[in-house]
Amino acid sequence: MNGHDDGAASIGQALHELVADLYPLCRSITGDGLRQTLRRIARHIPLTIEEVPTGTPVLDWTVPNEWTIRDAWVADASGGRVIDFQRSNLHVMSYSAPVRATMTLAELRPHLFTLPEQPDRIPYRTSYYREAWGFCLTHRQLQALPEGTYDVCIDATLAPGTLSYGECYLPGATPAEVLLSTHACHPSLGNDNLSGVAVATRLAAHLAALPRRRYSYRVLFVPGTIGAITWLARNEHRLHHVTHGLVLACLGDRGRITYKKSRRGTAEIDAVVAHVLAASGDAHDVVDFRPYGYDERQFCSPGFDLPVGCLTRTPPGRFPEYHTSADDLDFVRPESLADSFEKLCAVLTTLERNAVYVNRSPRGEPQLGRRGLYRSIGGDDAAAEELALLWVLNLSDGHHSLLAIAERAGYPFETIWRAATRLQEHGLLAPARPS
Repeated sequence: MNGHDDGAASIGQALHELVADLYPLCRSITGDGLRQTLRRIARHIPLTIEEVPTGTPVLDWTVPNEWTIRDAWVADASGGRVIDFQRSNLHVMSYSAPVRATMTLAELRPHLFTLPEQPDRIPYRTSYYREAWGFCLTHRQLQALPEGTYDVCIDATLAPGTLSYGECYLPGATPAEVLLSTHACHPSLGNDNLSGVAVATRLAAHLAALPRRRYSYRVLFVPGTIGAITWLARNEHRLHHVTHGLVLACLGDRGRITYKKSRRGTAEIDAVVAHVLAASGDAHDVVDFRPYGYDERQFCSPGFDLPVGCLTRTPPGRFPEYHTSADDLDFVRPESLADSFEKLCAVLTTLERNAVYVNRSPRGEPQLGRRGLYRSIGGDDAAAEELALLWVLNLSDGHHSLLAIAERAGYPFETIWRAATRLQEHGLLAPARPS
């Protein structure tokens, strides 16, 4: 598993092209935009699209009505559209109830949302679980609206339908699962939504092409909050298989990688991500769990407490483009997408290779020289490679994983894994338990 196979530049370009393909669609937590997004993802990976009917109880929630938006505008007295859904799907507050009316600017103002501190950007607003309607526009647009009457239309329906989500399941040698999840419910927002969707899609395609997988993988494309809750409610019988997990979001901006630990804080995924990020040599942050953010808070709720962390670049709400029209295709950088993908490949590779072994010759050091393992390794790293052999032999007592050995030795995981592989080849190391 190597994220460098195709070259970082081509990977980044391909990821950005997928973001661009999905960008125009008007997604929400239900509806045709979400459904079309899942269908386009299904062109790249084996994806099952599930439909859950309105009114279905899911834990403490209920699947809501489906929202269908066809058009929306605010027109002035001359008939010109001063706010137009066709120009930007952010102009309509997501899940707005239908409206057709003529009203004064004073009557319209309570339904208009802007960002005075960012006057040239359109905000993203929602009203999923409280019936309301509204338009979003730049503050400069609002300031330029003259007094008078306006024709207001939101051609939408809120009616019984279904909630859609996508699931890609890739079986491995063991039923133990790695869960990868990303939200797919925002309209035209590039980083907070589509960067995670694109990287998750590429990861699923990468995993599907592997000749052998130790773990099984389940990749979810869900509407935020209600989608994860719906999936959990429908899959409680199989949650015991979830061994590691990551929520993916905001992976395309220029910021450093940030990893938020699982609720447990000591799960293997927490140690693996922290090790991979440290070994990369790149600036990064590892932060403790808090019950706010993306769907890691659903997977880590106390009734489930799954070992699921969250990987982003700049965390949500900490970049000024967040939930605004400035989170566009220019804000999402191909090189950042590629870097996020490559680091995730390294995380998954480490998970696949991390295991516990037993030294089959534990009484004193086995003679490595006669086996061609000592002073037979060329290159500048020969001494380090030899010492890695000794670290693996000494700590392979059936209790220390390769990752634990790497951490204690202060070596990259890859070095320790190579040492373990060589020792196995020479009959000096055996798995402590089946993997």
